[in-house]
Amino acid sequence: MMYLLNIKNISKSFGSKQVLHEVNLKVASGEFFGLLGANGAGKTTLIRLISTLLLPTKGEIQLDGQRLSRTRIDLKSQITTVTQEYSLRNDMTVLEVMELQGRLYHMKPKLRKQGSETLLRKCGLWEYRNQKTRQLSGGFKRMLMLCRALLPNPKIVLLDEPTVGLDPLARRMMWQMIRNLHQQGLTFILTTHYMEEAQMLCHRVAFMRKGCVLGVETPQDWILQLGRFAVEHFDNETVKTYYFNCKKEAITYAEHLSSDFLLRETNLEDVFLETVGKGIPKENGNFNCYLGKMD
Repeated sequence: MMYLLNIKNISKSFGSKQVLHEVNLKVASGEFFGLLGANGAGKTTLIRLISTLLLPTKGEIQLDGQRLSRTRIDLKSQITTVTQEYSLRNDMTVLEVMELQGRLYHMKPKLRKQGSETLLRKCGLWEYRNQKTRQLSGGFKRMLMLCRALLPNPKIVLLDEPTVGLDPLARRMMWQMIRNLHQQGLTFILTTHYMEEAQMLCHRVAFMRKGCVLGVETPQDWILQLGRFAVEHFDNETVKTYYFNCKKEAITYAEHLSSDFLLRETNLEDVFLETVGKGIPKENGNFNCYLGKMD
């Protein structure tokens, strides 16, 4: 299988502090790939390495089989980013933001104009095209950042916490827009702390902890490894959760509990808590960086 993005033995250090440890990942063309982990796991650092904002201490990243670097403008231009921080100039209008992006990517005036209108209409921003960005809601600012990233027609869009700070309605509007765009064949790499978001959008997800990749699976396969059904109950003022692949077994277990319980389906947040929250054992002082299957 030919992968669009190949991350090979990537390590990154800042001075004496190593923040990524020999990361290996492959992302297929048209895939929606998730990077999940707690704060400080290395997700944003990896995103910045893919975008060439940072350079690796060791290893390489390939796009379409060619080594990605800052000097390869032809490759860099095929990857754009929606950052977790608002990165819009408050004194610019919506159209001016799009115009500047088109110029930065050396797009012809006609393509800039047509592409901007098409994207702004899709995202519901066309009627606000002459407004200053400071007048937009948080949801519309996020939508504009997505439109800006899509204008150069990239092969890969990096989504670094794209819905952080949005209310549930705005978040779901963003999800729907991203899903519609993905159906057109775009490749997305997502970092998020919303496990529901990753479970809904991603084909595969990688869990990370302390700069290591713990494993790569589909959301459903991660859930099946843990157990399809969860039983939660209070034990000495502590909530305990047990997992079962068979619902009948879960019910049998729950019926013998002396305290109140909740029987529900397992979700990706449970996997996050059990995988990332509990961490991984050390072997001879080194992190065991891979659990599960790696394609």
